[in-house]
Amino acid sequence: MADKTLRVEQIGSPIRREASQRATLIGLKLNKLHRVAELEDTPAVRGMIRKVHHLVRVLEA
Repeated sequence: MADKTLRVEQIGSPIRREASQRATLIGLKLNKLHRVAELEDTPAVRGMIRKVHHLVRVLEA
């Protein structure tokens, strides 16, 4: 499971969101709209994506 990657794009702004959601986006290497990050497919990363699922889009699963 650790050898696969996910491409995640930020589609929502963290303005007027809880500070923890902004911190989660920074942890996912996303901090500007339409930025794409390639992340390792681990349970921790999937949990972070689930926390901010309304602000990101998974491009490849």
